[in-house]
Amino acid sequence: MSVADILEQAKLLSPHEQEELAKLLMDWMETTPLKPPHRLSELRGLGKEIWQGMDAQEYVHSLREEWDEHR
Repeated sequence: MSVADILEQAKLLSPHEQEELAKLLMDWMETTPLKPPHRLSELRGLGKEIWQGMDAQEYVHSLREEWDEHR
């Protein structure tokens, strides 16, 4: 059954039943997530190509030097 079919069926309901259906649908949508939430672990490795070939300690030293220059 398609959404269009359901809508046609809903049009056959009384105004009171249509309102009740709308409220039930809204309640259901508020309690049912459309997509599962993302997990933090999905971010693992994101942007790793930016840091490829860069030494972490060297990077930290360069940041500290920049901070010292701005003081």
